[in-house]
Amino acid sequence: MQLQHVTGDIVDQDVDVIVNAWNRNFIPYWLLIPQGVARSIKRRAGSEPFKELARHGPLPLGGAVLTSAGRLPHKGIIHVAAINMFWSATVTSVRDSVINALDCMRESKFESIAFPLLGGGVGGLSQVASAELIRTTVEGHAFEGRVVLVRYEKSR
Repeated sequence: MQLQHVTGDIVDQDVDVIVNAWNRNFIPYWLLIPQGVARSIKRRAGSEPFKELARHGPLPLGGAVLTSAGRLPHKGIIHVAAINMFWSATVTSVRDSVINALDCMRESKFESIAFPLLGGGVGGLSQVASAELIRTTVEGHAFEGRVVLVRYEKSR
């Protein structure tokens, strides 16, 4: 497994799959005004991946769902429920989200994935804590591909 840290927009990463930090699907995508990572993804991918995600119904905390990438050049988007109904993340919710996303990667035989700093924004974790938690979880997983950890910075 290769782990790389970058700063930028997750949609610009040269990977098979990107991860969207999403809610548990209890609030319909069309009611939300996405911010940060989700906003960037929806703006560039379009609404089709979010419509696909809505068909899955409520996600368990820490759950992950693979959808198409819409208009993005990636092979898919994995949407993870890293924050609870009160918009906060925990060590468990982030760890479970990473594990379930990597399990999706192995099942789908994709080779590279980009993660945002899950819970490191509205979730209440610091960016440092999120990065360290994701790093240790990835290192303890059997996924053998390339992992890019992206500290979000708005595209210009």
